[in-house]
Order: sequence, then C-alpha cells, then structure tokens
Amino acid sequence: MVDSSSPHGPRIIAIANQKGGVGKTTTTINLGAALAEAGARVLVIDLDPQGNASTGLGIDPDLRDRTTYDLLVEKLSLTSAIRATSVENLAIVPANMDLSSADMELMGAERRSFLLRDVLDRDEIAALGLDYVLIDCPPSLNLLTVNGMVAADSVLIPLQSEFFALEGVSQLMLTIREVRQTANRNLRIEGILLTMFDRRNNLSQLVEQDARDNLGDLVFRTIIPRNVRLSEAPSFAMPVLNYDPKSQGAEAYRALAKEMAERHQVVA
Repeated sequence: MVDSSSPHGPRIIAIANQKGGVGKTTTTINLGAALAEAGARVLVIDLDPQGNASTGLGIDPDLRDRTTYDLLVEKLSLTSAIRATSVENLAIVPANMDLSSADMELMGAERRSFLLRDVLDRDEIAALGLDYVLIDCPPSLNLLTVNGMVAADSVLIPLQSEFFALEGVSQLMLTIREVRQTANRNLRIEGILLTMFDRRNNLSQLVEQDARDNLGDLVFRTIIPRNVRLSEAPSFAMPVLNYDPKSQGAEAYRALAKEMAERHQVVA
C-alpha cells in the first residue's frame, strides 16, 4: 500500500528534463500506474503540447475537448478537465497542441508562473481524495515547465544512460534553484532516475557511476532498463503494467513506486 504521507492534500511531483527522449513521459505514465496499482489515487497532468501522456493513457485526440490549455488560459476548473483512464485509481487532465501557444498567450498574464499552482487549489484538490499528482512537463525549460515546478512539491528528473547525460541536469538544477529562490521555496528534488539502462553496455555503467559519484543519494536505487515492452506499450494506449505486467519494465516501475514511497515515509 502506497501512502503519500501528506495530510494536507496530494504530493505533487513534476517530472522534468529539458532534453527530449529521456523517458520522461514513459516515467509519468508508468509510475502513475504503479502507484495506482499499489492503492494510491493518482492524477496525471499532461503539460506537454505533444500530449503523449494523454495518448499513452488512452485518451483519443478527438475527445480532448477540455485540456490543460483550458486550465491555464481559459481558467477552467480542475474537476471539469479530469478524465478517467482504463487504469483503476488513475485519472488524467489531457493536453493537445493548443498548449503550444500558451507560452506566448500567457507572457503578459499576471502571476504567469503561478497559473497551475492557482489551479491546483488545495481545497478543491483535497476534495478529490488524491494521493499523488504527477505533472508531465514539456522537454524544455519554458513557462509551462516553470509552472509545473512552481506548482510542485518536488521534481523527479529522468536521466538517460548516455554520454553527456549529466550536462543537461546541471542546467535543470539551476532552474530548480531559481524557482526555489523566487517562487517556491519548498521545492525539492524528488530524485534522479536512470532510464534506458543496458547492463551489457559499459557506457550505461559509467553513466551510473558518474551520476552516483556526483549526485549521491539523489539517484534512485531503482534503474529503468531499456525494454522492448516499455517501448511497445504506448502504441497500445496503456501503461506497461497493463500491457505486460511481468515485463522487466513493469517490475522496474513497481520498484520505483515502492522506493519513492519509502523515501516519503522517511521524510515524514
């Protein structure tokens, strides 16, 4: 059983990395499914105009009439935009390409970095009985990503096991520090998650060693392997835990959910 250990509402986690193709959306979908499988009530907020998290959770593009764009720009209430998924205890606020214009439209808005935070009003969201909110941020350090961080309790950073992987993380850390200093002093790093890991590959092992040497306990013990089932699952519009529950990818995300819950209990 997973417990968010937050008496005042759900634990809000932004999943962010300005580099694309690192497993950010894969992590959002499958961590959400793993937490839900363990008994938590989870809401995914798709903050990426590509809408891949929405597609991966089975929300047809033609049926996305209420999206995160409407939350931020049109001031739609959160409960009006939430959609159920085929996964029990897992819901989503979907996204579509409308969100790609939000950066420019919101540039002159008052409190433009706080729009998502204002949407996630603690009274309204507390009434939903959620344990976790996972925010799938776009692969850039733009206004949408900043909104995700300002609204969040913590940031989970997927790190692909490849050369120069840590260089992008240092830039992301600077952004997190800026947000902490200017808008969300309680923001912390949830952890660094090594993804697309191939134990047969010396480079993957070197990246892991480098990450653990430089970032220490911030790096999760759990490692997400390079796994065919993980790659196939989105094309069937479901998490890998539903597509192939016994696959290495599914087991890895279950382990991540368990490790994260254990960390929260220690902090609490």
